[in-house]
Amino acid sequence: MVQTYGATPDAGHEPTAMAPGEDESTTLLDGAPRTKHLREGHASLSSSVSNLANTIIGSGMLTFPLAMASAGIIPGIITCVFSGGVAAFGLWLLSLCAVHAPHRRASFFAVANLTFPKAAVFFDAAIAIKCFGVSISYLIIIKGLMPNVVASLYHDLTSPSTNPPAWALSGRNWITLFMLVLVPLAFLRRLDSLRHTSYVALFAVGYLVLIVIICYFNPLDNMPVRGEVHLVHFTPNFISTFPVQVFAFTCAQNLFPIFNELASNSQARMNTVIASAIGSATITYEIIAVFGYLTFGSKVGANIIAMYPSTSLFIAIGQLAIVILVLFSYPLQVHPCRNCLDKVFHAGDVAAYKPAPTNDDESDEEGDADEDHSGGDMSPLKHTVLTAAIIASGFSIAYVVDDLQLVLSFVGSTGSTTISFILPGLFYWQLKRNDPNANKTLTRAALGLAAYGMFIFVFCLAFNIYNVVKPSPAGLGK
Repeated sequence: MVQTYGATPDAGHEPTAMAPGEDESTTLLDGAPRTKHLREGHASLSSSVSNLANTIIGSGMLTFPLAMASAGIIPGIITCVFSGGVAAFGLWLLSLCAVHAPHRRASFFAVANLTFPKAAVFFDAAIAIKCFGVSISYLIIIKGLMPNVVASLYHDLTSPSTNPPAWALSGRNWITLFMLVLVPLAFLRRLDSLRHTSYVALFAVGYLVLIVIICYFNPLDNMPVRGEVHLVHFTPNFISTFPVQVFAFTCAQNLFPIFNELASNSQARMNTVIASAIGSATITYEIIAVFGYLTFGSKVGANIIAMYPSTSLFIAIGQLAIVILVLFSYPLQVHPCRNCLDKVFHAGDVAAYKPAPTNDDESDEEGDADEDHSGGDMSPLKHTVLTAAIIASGFSIAYVVDDLQLVLSFVGSTGSTTISFILPGLFYWQLKRNDPNANKTLTRAALGLAAYGMFIFVFCLAFNIYNVVKPSPAGLGK
């Protein structure tokens, strides 16, 4: 049997209430004392949902109308719901595995130590590389969008004949300037500290949804003529756009930090977080896909926001909203990247992932709890060095490289598939396969999820290799 350290002794049940007169210090299943302070998290339900939803909803949503055009409205709706449902199942399995990890220190490394200890360091390395690659893509998106946003806003707010200063048309200048905002956010230890930026980013998503709906019912001037619209119409592009839908729901890298920080992290509350985040992302993707496809039909492009005339202030603000969304999604990739690199560089330090000893001093206990939520006993020096290295190297690459689509296609097909499907399925299967009380159907379903992930892994990797050998007009990315 696997030993359980989590805040909830049994997945799906609320923590047992303290008996009258019971001391604040309690004993977990492993016999280790645990104080009231260390049992409780700090993050609210709403902040946890917003952070997870912001991790999910990224630049991939701009491609969903093209994905729907590649198959038709009905298959497009079904594949989006299917992708969201499979992603939700993987997150749910990870939340069930989290209760077996040391108290408030759940991570891929901690769970892997209980299931596949020899491979734990490789799992975290893969996750770190994936998050690092996505963070670079966000900087490149900002670099590419900001000059257009500035030009549009400048012409709309002044006059069409007036041009912005030359420095404002350089994407490199803008990502350098935005580092003044991103660096402090990236250095925050707790994911919950990013809740306010996630709220702002989700408002940006809402603005894009507003654009596609309004422009469908009230088309702007100079919009392209709509192409054909089909209920069912599979095209060769479906092969390249389906993986985009799969990867668009990737957020498993932040599931464990949210579990660690969520106040009263019972299985019921984690289910609410997962269902709310995946549900809101699915609805957002469906609205953008349906209205975007109905607006442009078969002529829709890979970036829906670029299809609308940028001469409109309404659209220019929408492009700025996308920049804000990507900007505030950047720290949500740095956070798991840093924690995974910490595990990779200190894989032999087993003590760092065991339950922390109880301290009778309340202030010390509160400090330990904060440190727990941030991803283990990472010292300030280690935290600073790792964060600075991630930011500096990512910025340097984004500064000189304009297109990482090919690299990200490999990172997405391997890293995203691994953390979203393969690992959740294998972790749960390994934890429960010899447990006589485990639900055998669920255990087999977990193994099926891992098999599905391996199929997507091989299929997408082969497709990417094919694109390298014989370039295709349609790319693959998150």
